[in-house]
Amino acid sequence: MNKLLSVLAITAVLPFSALAGADFVEGDKTFAGEAELGGTLTTGNSESSSIKARLSMKHELGNWENNYLLEALYNENTDSDDGSTTENESYQAGFQGNYRFDARNYTFANANYYRDPSTGYDYTLTASAGYGYRAYETEATFLDLEVGPGYLYQKLTNEEAALQGVSSEDSVVAHGVVNFESKISENSTFKQRFVADYGDKLLARSETSLTANIIGALAMKLSFVVRYDEKPLDGKKSTDTETNMTLLYAF
Repeated sequence: MNKLLSVLAITAVLPFSALAGADFVEGDKTFAGEAELGGTLTTGNSESSSIKARLSMKHELGNWENNYLLEALYNENTDSDDGSTTENESYQAGFQGNYRFDARNYTFANANYYRDPSTGYDYTLTASAGYGYRAYETEATFLDLEVGPGYLYQKLTNEEAALQGVSSEDSVVAHGVVNFESKISENSTFKQRFVADYGDKLLARSETSLTANIIGALAMKLSFVVRYDEKPLDGKKSTDTETNMTLLYAF
């Protein structure tokens, strides 16, 4: 309980915003967002299906830029020989608030919740606050850098807790973000975001995406996500990847 209160204390310093969101120009809109939905289905020696849903929003309040993120991924795999089925679900929710002093300098505070029991952790909570700087900007491109202290808390699943002899892990971390976005043509945008939390171990997440407008507010998005845990639990892999193709609606 004390660990959860520590997370809440850090994130209460500032309003929240998501880890990613829709195109947003200061003074242009007070609210904007993107909704995504996609899925895959394969048949043959094995049958598999997956569904990916994501909602990201941005809200401008004077010098504040508040962002919100909700994301869910469901996978089901069926062996055609014995009919055995394995399922996996993962969820993410993120909140961050930026207070801009000028066009380049800002402070931030954020919190992130991630749940994927297949890693051996029931859920992971991170929270941080610090300084952000827009290192590069043109009409079509920008590069933001963020750094600050944070806190990491991971709750093990019941099975892993019994094996490890502990129910949770936590540490103070150094939090860093590199966020790059470029409009490579009138109808397409490239984004690259890298997030790292380093304490007793390194946790990192990279998302690379390419979005192409189809018509009006509707677009096709191709993304590749890598999650890295420097010290995974016994029997678990250090790297997980996702390749997603989704339909995106901007509002």
